[in-house]
Amino acid sequence: MSGKDANPTTRRAVTSEAELREIVDDPLPAMANKAIPVIDEQSGRFIQASPFFLLATTGDGGALDVSPRGDPPGSVLVLDGGRSLAFADRPGNRRLDSLRNLLRNPGVGLLFLMPGRLETLRVNGRATVLRSAPYFDRLALEGTRPSLAVEVAVDELFVHCGRSFLRSSLWDPAGWPDPEAAPSTLAILESQRAARSTLTG
Repeated sequence: MSGKDANPTTRRAVTSEAELREIVDDPLPAMANKAIPVIDEQSGRFIQASPFFLLATTGDGGALDVSPRGDPPGSVLVLDGGRSLAFADRPGNRRLDSLRNLLRNPGVGLLFLMPGRLETLRVNGRATVLRSAPYFDRLALEGTRPSLAVEVAVDELFVHCGRSFLRSSLWDPAGWPDPEAAPSTLAILESQRAARSTLTG
């Protein structure tokens, strides 16, 4: 990476991939070509052992949304010999941000995390929202079968390095910030309510 022509006092946007490559070198071939269009055996084991993933969707006009999803390990099913996966939509705030987005744009990204592990697993594909499928009983939680599920046809899968976890000390309690350094959830909600009132004033 090169910092040439950088001026810290000037706001200058990057406007093309060619300009990006003037700043950041091309990736090594092993990194550039690491994605595969299927869930391999060991990646499938990682997915089924992961209790948490992030779900990225796109709505109207390119509006983005990222939703945290958590369930006991084994709650994400690997299907069709690794060509697709499925997970239940559990009851929540009923905004349905992710599902409404998927009805408009099926493109989806998933980032699977494993507590204590530095690497993550990324899956990109095309999603379908389902109200029934033969595997719904396998998605039941505490005896309750889901009303909805999401099935993702895999376009690409690859491992993402753990540098961000190292830098953030995410799994290392010694590096965690002082709890008093961040506001409580209640304080955040009250602040947001005040901001909303100001904006709608």
